[in-house]
Amino acid sequence: MPQDLFNTPTAPAGQDGTATETALTDVVVRGTVQRVVFASSDGLYAVVRLVDEQRRELTLVGPLTQIMEGQDIEAVGRWEVHKDHGRQLRVQTFRAILPSSAEGICRYLGSGLIPGIGPTYAARIVEHFGSDTLAILDRSSERLREVPGIGRKRIEEIRKAWQTQSQQREVAIFLQSLGISPAYCARILARYGMAAAEVVRRNPYQLAAEVHGIGFLSADRLAERLGVAKEHPLRLAAGVEFVLEQAAQNGHVCMPAEELASEAARVLEVTPEGAAAGLEGAIQNGRVVREEADPAGRAPPLAFLRRLYQAETDLAEALGMLLRAPAKPRQAEARRLGAAFDRLNADQQAAVLQAFRSPISVITGGPGVGKTTVVGQIVAMARALRLRILLAAPTGRAAKRMSETTSLEAVTVHRLLQWDPAQGVFNHGPDDPLDCDLLIVDEVSMLDVVLAAQLFRAVRPGSQVVLVGDKDQLPSVGPGAVLHDLIACGRLPVTHLTQIYRQGPGSRIVSNAHAVNRGQMPDLRAVPADHPADFYWIEQDDPDRAAELIVRMVTERIPQRFHLDPIADVQILAPMHRGSCGTAALNERLQEALNPGGSRPEFAFGERRFRVGDRIMQTVNNYDKGVFNGELGQVTAIDHRAKTFAMTFDAGTVQYEWNEADQVVHAYAVTVHKSQGSEFPAVIMPVLTQHYVMLQRNLIYTAMTRARKLLIMIGTHRALAIALGNNTPMRRHTRLADRLAAAGSAAPRQTAAPLPPDDSADDDPW
Repeated sequence: MPQDLFNTPTAPAGQDGTATETALTDVVVRGTVQRVVFASSDGLYAVVRLVDEQRRELTLVGPLTQIMEGQDIEAVGRWEVHKDHGRQLRVQTFRAILPSSAEGICRYLGSGLIPGIGPTYAARIVEHFGSDTLAILDRSSERLREVPGIGRKRIEEIRKAWQTQSQQREVAIFLQSLGISPAYCARILARYGMAAAEVVRRNPYQLAAEVHGIGFLSADRLAERLGVAKEHPLRLAAGVEFVLEQAAQNGHVCMPAEELASEAARVLEVTPEGAAAGLEGAIQNGRVVREEADPAGRAPPLAFLRRLYQAETDLAEALGMLLRAPAKPRQAEARRLGAAFDRLNADQQAAVLQAFRSPISVITGGPGVGKTTVVGQIVAMARALRLRILLAAPTGRAAKRMSETTSLEAVTVHRLLQWDPAQGVFNHGPDDPLDCDLLIVDEVSMLDVVLAAQLFRAVRPGSQVVLVGDKDQLPSVGPGAVLHDLIACGRLPVTHLTQIYRQGPGSRIVSNAHAVNRGQMPDLRAVPADHPADFYWIEQDDPDRAAELIVRMVTERIPQRFHLDPIADVQILAPMHRGSCGTAALNERLQEALNPGGSRPEFAFGERRFRVGDRIMQTVNNYDKGVFNGELGQVTAIDHRAKTFAMTFDAGTVQYEWNEADQVVHAYAVTVHKSQGSEFPAVIMPVLTQHYVMLQRNLIYTAMTRARKLLIMIGTHRALAIALGNNTPMRRHTRLADRLAAAGSAAPRQTAAPLPPDDSADDDPW
């Protein structure tokens, strides 16, 4: 699908069937559309037959938005040769030209463009007015009464529809005259309607904030074509906001103001003074906040996007209120806690008891160290104390695991807070807090600052919160380092579990994951064919051969040897999107191998095809549908008449319009970042030098800890060594730890709290 406001780049050879021959220069063709062979519902891709001015029939492919048979167009693109369909022009931009011949006008009007005019009435109108038909519609529509069979009511419908279509055409021509691709013209028109041209003229940077898929760089190119100067205040302020948005995508909540100004000057190609003026402008318009990091002036001020500043300060305030609330005396007598408690090691026992001593406590540790066992004991103790318990996790799969291990319902954080689509807010918050005495949240490393703020603002002071997570995993996809900051602030008791328990005979997943976390090379020795194992290393340095091997593993060897479902049980985790062993290329290969075309109902979205049975991941939060970023599902139905498709997730089945398919991606292969919070029966991970820019220790560690029964790694020792040696992931700019530390005197961190005294309380249910 298009990645640029102005042009749609040609797909690399081999990815969409094109081969060998692709022109390097743009060509212009003009002619009449004879037939629309195919058009995706989103308008991002179409195949049309065009008869040009020399009466040659040409095939055009690309983002030919709302094109009609009989329409005259001028298209700019590049020739290529498709291995199956031959020579075709891949269109980058086009503009509509009203047809001039009677035949073209008849096809144009009869295409369904104007309500009230079908092929029959189009033929009658053109037979009467000939090549003057469009001029009649423009200036003398009342003359339609001359055409037999057309009454006043139909004439009025045609007149209004033609005026609307003419206005839209004028706006579209204006937008396309600026070089905006047809696909994005449709989005801009859908967002602003007839006001689109005025919005673009007044402030093209508004598009970056309000039109999906248009970013600052595209809006900036548009502004340049409109004559907006480099030093214009609108551009400078928008550029500063863009730099902060880029920082947020990299996990930062804020940036040092000096660093922000320097980066903005580079991006905008302006002087430092111009960038500083842009920062002041963004502060004045309320979209950016500046804060002194150190009142004494020993540190530079920080700049925040307003929404992230609000989230972080709200989170710090909510946590402070919880920490200041007096803890209720809920300690149980150690010697009466039972045999299950006695079997815990000292750190595990301390974690259980600390959960009932502190308003907020943290339990952290790697795989197999008994975090789940500790949570089970906390739940058992809370149930015996007749406490109201709530369990939550950032993802549906993590919540499902909590439910299975505790026998209590666990939900995602979003569902816990209950989004109200009508009001656009969560139902639970400071005015309607969660009804619980104890809240346990798993996979806390996934919580970004925005979601964490919503969660903790909904916790009633006096409730106790237990946070469980692995501090060594990748941080959240969204901005912030919440678990890291909660541990670093010094105000919360933190229990670090280190003793490994989950390690059966022949198992190497857990031990190898811990080795990687320590920076040590895992045990990569080959396993005898007749020896049961859960970890395999396959040395392969050629990315294409590695990709072929992954497909063969998924489709043949794993199902045959381990009896796992290749779609439901096997997950490919890749370090990045690009490359022959990136998620994009692997998804194409795996879809064709596991769910080939022609076997099931499908529909097209751009150049992607979605089929019933496809494994899919949601990539944005859709609060109205109750589906959130990172949730995995499967396409279970496609309705061609209604142009809808159904996705089934752990929480149920959700309906989508075809044009909402940009919210989901194929998920036979996903990035390691997107896999956080999930576990899979089998994981395959390529580790190649082509992934160099993403190779770091915590990424490999996170991927390994997603595998429950089987882990296969394919790559080179060199690439793995590069990752193990890279243990300096980028430090995220946040102020949460400082805010929490400043809000109260720091308490000593506690890793193994002593057991409580034997007070033999009579009312102790244990």
